[in-house]
Amino acid sequence: MDVILKMILLLVCTVNLTALYGDPLPPWFIPLRDAVYEQTLSADTLVSLYKQTIQETEKNLSGQSRYLMLSRCAYMLGRAYQYEGRKGEAAAQYEQGITWATVALQEEDSTEGWQLLAEHISQSCAVRPVSYALVNGGKVETYAKKALELDTRNGAARIMIAARYVYAPAPFNNYKRGIQMMQDIIQEPEVVLQKDDRFNVYTAIGYAYYQQKHYGEARLWLQKALHIYPTNQFVQSMLKNTDSQK
Repeated sequence: MDVILKMILLLVCTVNLTALYGDPLPPWFIPLRDAVYEQTLSADTLVSLYKQTIQETEKNLSGQSRYLMLSRCAYMLGRAYQYEGRKGEAAAQYEQGITWATVALQEEDSTEGWQLLAEHISQSCAVRPVSYALVNGGKVETYAKKALELDTRNGAARIMIAARYVYAPAPFNNYKRGIQMMQDIIQEPEVVLQKDDRFNVYTAIGYAYYQQKHYGEARLWLQKALHIYPTNQFVQSMLKNTDSQK
C-alpha cells in the first residue's frame, strides 16, 4: 500500500511540474539539472551525479534521443565547471556537447538539436578566447532561429535570442529591448518553458534592470528567480547588492 501511495504522489508531482514548467524531462535527468542551478554542490561532487545520469541515458534511450540527452548532460556539467571559473573543463564539456548535438542532427533535424548546439556555442564563447567568439558567436542566433523554424514553442531558443540584448557587452546590448523580449516569452501561453528556462528569464530581466540601476524592479524579478532556485549564488549576490541600494 505504501508503494502504491508513493507512486500516486509521484504522479501528482509530475503533473503539477508539467503544468508549471512545460513538457517534462526524464525524471532521472532532473536531479542533475536542479543541482547545477541550486549551486549547493561543487562541480567535483556533481560528477558522480552526472555519471549516474549518463548511465540512465544509456539504459533508457537510443538513437537521436540518446544523443540529445548526452548533449544536455554535457551542458549541465559544463555550467557547473563554468560557475567555478574552471574554463578549460567547461570548454571541454561544451565541445563534447556540440559533438553530441551534431550527431543528433545528422540522425534527424530537430528543434532540440539546434537549440542545444546554440546553447553549447553560446557558453563556449564565454569560456574560450575572444577569437572563438568572433568566429562562432553569430552562430548562436542562427541556430536558435533554426530551432524556432521547427517549433515556435521552443522557449529556450527564444531565450537565447533575447539574451544577446541583455548580456552582450556595451555597445552591443539593449536592455530595454532585452527586457521586452524576455517578458514576451513568459506572457505567451504557447511557449514551452522548463523550470530552468523560467529561472533564466526572471534572472535576465532582473540583471537588465540591475545594470541600469533600477534596483526596485531588479529586486522583484530576482526574487521571482530565487523562488525557483532559492540557493542560486549568482542571483543571491545581485539581490544582496540591490538591498544595499535601498
